[in-house]
Amino acid sequence: MIEDNDDLINEQDDNQETITRVTGMYKDWFLDYASYVILERAVPAIEDGFKPVQRRIMHSMKDLDDGRYNKVANIVGHTMQYHPHGDASIADAMVQIGQKDLLIDTQGNWGNILTGDRAAASRYIEARLSKFALDVVYNPKITEWQASYDGRRKEPVNLPVMFPLLLAQGGEGIAVGLSTKILPHNFIELIDASVKHLKGKRFTILPDFPTAGIADFSNYNDGLRGGKVRVRAKISQSDKNTLAITEIPFATNTSSLIDSILKANDKGKIKIKKIEDNTAADVEILVHLPSGISPDKTIDALYAFTNCETSISPLGCVIEDNKPFFVGVSEMLRRSTDNTVVLLKSELEIKLNEFEEQWHFASLERIFIENRIYRDIEEEETWEGVIRAIDKGLQPHIKHLKRTVTDDDIARLTEIRIKRISKFDIDKAQQKIDALEEQIAEIKHHLANLIDYAIAYFERLKKAYGEGRERKTEIRTFDDVDATKVVIRNTKLYVNREEGFIGTSLRRDEYVCDCSDIDDIIVFTNDGKMMVTKVGSKTFIGKGIIHVAVFKKKDKRTIYNMIYRDGSKGASYVKRFAVTSITRDKEYDLTNGNKSSKVWYFSANPNGEAEVITIHLRQVGSVKKLKWDLDFAEILIKGRASKGNVVTKYSIKKVELKEKGVSTLKPRKIWFDDTVQRLNVDERGELIGEFRGEDRLLIITQSGHVKTILPEITTRFDDNMIVLEKWIPKKPISAIYYDGEKERYYVKRFLIENEGKEETFISDHPKSQLEIVSTDWKPMAEIEYTKERGKDRKDNETVNLEEFIAVKGISALGNQLTKEKINQVNLLEPLPYEAPEEVPAEEIEVVDEENVTVSQSQAEVSDDKKSSNGELPPESDIDDEGQITLF
Repeated sequence: MIEDNDDLINEQDDNQETITRVTGMYKDWFLDYASYVILERAVPAIEDGFKPVQRRIMHSMKDLDDGRYNKVANIVGHTMQYHPHGDASIADAMVQIGQKDLLIDTQGNWGNILTGDRAAASRYIEARLSKFALDVVYNPKITEWQASYDGRRKEPVNLPVMFPLLLAQGGEGIAVGLSTKILPHNFIELIDASVKHLKGKRFTILPDFPTAGIADFSNYNDGLRGGKVRVRAKISQSDKNTLAITEIPFATNTSSLIDSILKANDKGKIKIKKIEDNTAADVEILVHLPSGISPDKTIDALYAFTNCETSISPLGCVIEDNKPFFVGVSEMLRRSTDNTVVLLKSELEIKLNEFEEQWHFASLERIFIENRIYRDIEEEETWEGVIRAIDKGLQPHIKHLKRTVTDDDIARLTEIRIKRISKFDIDKAQQKIDALEEQIAEIKHHLANLIDYAIAYFERLKKAYGEGRERKTEIRTFDDVDATKVVIRNTKLYVNREEGFIGTSLRRDEYVCDCSDIDDIIVFTNDGKMMVTKVGSKTFIGKGIIHVAVFKKKDKRTIYNMIYRDGSKGASYVKRFAVTSITRDKEYDLTNGNKSSKVWYFSANPNGEAEVITIHLRQVGSVKKLKWDLDFAEILIKGRASKGNVVTKYSIKKVELKEKGVSTLKPRKIWFDDTVQRLNVDERGELIGEFRGEDRLLIITQSGHVKTILPEITTRFDDNMIVLEKWIPKKPISAIYYDGEKERYYVKRFLIENEGKEETFISDHPKSQLEIVSTDWKPMAEIEYTKERGKDRKDNETVNLEEFIAVKGISALGNQLTKEKINQVNLLEPLPYEAPEEVPAEEIEVVDEENVTVSQSQAEVSDDKKSSNGELPPESDIDDEGQITLF
C-alpha cells in the first residue's frame, strides 16, 4: 500500500516518469459531500422548520418588503446573493412555499396542486410576505447572524419562528443516505396542541392535507419511521351510472389519478365508459359507468386498483445541532413550542431593556430641563468641563434612577435643542414616564408569568389567522378492500376435464365461468385430490377433473358434499366440509389417502345446501338392500381432513340425485360499522339482523329515496342514510313530509313492490322535505303547532299514523296532515304490537376447520338409514345435473 502524497519515480527502460499518487485525495470527499447535501440542501432545521434555500428566500423577501408585491424573478435574483445555486432551484422552492398558502401572499398563476399544473414563469408572477409571516417569522433583534457563502452579506443562522411551522407546512427531501417526509398538519390543531403542551396536558396531532380526502391514521406511528397513512379520494354516486370524485389523496393530482383509472380500465380491473375532468377551483372528476356495472363495487375497485387510494410512509428527520435527528411529530411540536417560549422571553427581555432605557433618558431629560442644569455649562470652555458641570448638576437628583449615569447619557443631553427646552412641558414629560413605567410593569408581569403569556400568544394567532383553516381531511378507519371481490371478471376460464388442464387460453374446451387475472381457482379431481392455483393461460392439475370454480378465501358458506371409496376395494365414506384456507399449488388428498381411491359423488353448494341422493349397490353375494336414500342434511359439517362416515363396505353401482337441497346453514348475522360505513360479519358495530339467501336490506335516505338491496359486504352507503334495517316485505313504511308545491304536510303509508329498484316517496319539488319516517307497525307522531300573532298557540297533537291513513301505493300523495301551521313534527314511541314470527329453516352450524376432529365417530347416521348390515348407504358415478356433479 502506497501512502498518500508519496511521489514515486519509476524507471522504465531509458525513460523516467514521475507518477503522483492521488488515492488519498478521495478519502473524505464522499463524507463531505453527504454532509453538505444533508445539512445545506435536503433536510429542514428543527429550530425554524426551513431548509437553507427556504430560509434565504424568506430573508430576501424581508429585505425587499415594502408592503407591495415584487416580481418573483426579482426575489429569486436577490436570493442568489445568499444562495449558492441557480435561479431554477430557488424559483421552484419559492413556488412550493407559495402553494402552501401560509407565508407568502401570491398574485398570478402559481400553479394548481389539484391538477398538477405548473406555475407561470417567475417573471410573470408576484409575491409579498403574508401578515402571518411578518408576525411570527421575523425579529432581527433576536436573530443570530452569519456570513453568506461569499462573505459579502449577513444571513440568519435560523429565523426566530414562533410557531410549529414545519408541522404546518410539512416537508420532504432526499439526501445522501437518508431522507425525510414530514406530513402537513392542521393550523388550528397545532395551536391547540401547543396550548395543551404548555398546560401540561397530553395531545395528539394528525396530518391534514391541502387536497382534503379521507385518511386512516391508525398506523401513523407519530410520524416516525415504519408508520403508514392510507389516504383515499372522496367518491360519491351522482346517479346509477355516474361516480363523482370531489377530493383526491395527498401527493396525487387529477391528471395522475385519471391516468391510473384509465390504466386499470385498460387492464380490465375496472370497467368505465368515459371520464370527465371538470376540476377548477375544486376537484370534480366524473366517472361514467356502462349500464349493468355496480357503482358500489366500482368504488371499491377504484380504491383497490387506482391512485384513488395511496399509502404514505412518513419519516420524521430534521437537523439539530448540525446533525440529522429522527423524531416524532409530537416531540417536534413540544420542541417548537418550548422554543417559542424561549423566543418570547428573549423578545420581552429586549423590550424591557428598551423601555427601561427610554425611562432612564426621559427621567434624565426631565431632571436636566426642570432643574435648568443646562445653564451650568454656559461658562465652560472645554468639552470635559461641560461633562463635569452637567454631571455635578445631576448628582442631587438621580438617586431614584435604576443605573448610573454615563458619559454617553450626558452627551445625549447636550444634543437637546433649545427649541425643545423652551417648549418642555413637565406634565407631558411625567405622563410619558408614567406610561413607560406601566409598560415596564406589564412586561415584568409577562416575564413572571411566561407560560400564561405564551398561551395568550398562541390563542391570539388562532383568532387572527385561524379563520378558514379548519380541518380538510376526514379522519376514518378503513376496511381493507379485497381485490378479488371487486375486480371485474375480464376473462373466461375453461377446463379440459379428461386431460386435466384449466386456463384462459383453452377456448376450444368447456367454459367454466368468468374470472379475473388475480383470481385463485379451486379444482377437484375424481381421485379425491384438491388444489388451489392462480389463474393462468394453461395449467395442468391432473386428469379426471370433476369440479372447477373461483376460490373465495375464508369462505365458510360454500359446503362440499362428497362420497368416496377408500382404495380399490375399501369401504365408501360420506363427508361434508368447507375449504377456508389453503397453501396455493399444494395438492390435498380428501380421501383416506389409499391408492386407487375414487369419488362416487361430489357437489359444491354455495349456501350450504344439503340434497337427498339415492345409492345403488351392485348385486354381490348375500346383500339384501341394494337401494336406499341418503340425506346430506343429517351429516355434520367437518374439516376437509375428516375421514367421514361409513356409507357401505360393499361395491356401489351408482349414485343418483333424488332431491335438490335447501340451505342447512344458520342465517348469517350482519352488523353495520358506522365508523367505516360498511357491513361486516365480524361483530363490529350494530347488529342489523340474521339474513338467509334472499333476505334484503331496507335503506331510506333523508332525500326521500327508498330501496332494498342484498346485504353484500362490499356495499357502500350514502351519508344522508337515515334508515338501515332488515327488510320485512309485509311491514309498511310510514312517512310525514312537506310538499313544496302545495306547501302542506302529508302523511302516507306504503309497501315496497319493486325489489332492488330505488324509488322516491316524496314529491320531487325542490322545497319538498321529509320530516319523519318510521318502519314501526304502529307508529305515533307528535305535532307542534306554530304560534300565530294574536292567537293562542294550539296544543300539541298526537297522531296514530296507522289509524290516520291506510296503506297505499308508494307513488300516492297521501292524506293532508293538518291545515294549521306546523313548527315541528316529532316521532314518538310506537304502540305495542306483536309482529308475526318468521318460521326458521332447519339449521346446521358450520364448524371451523381448525376445530374439527378427524374422528368419524362424531357424526353417526340414524339407524333407519343404515343397511341391513348396519352400514351407511354408499355412492356412485353419474353425470352433471345443475350445480351437482355425479360420478
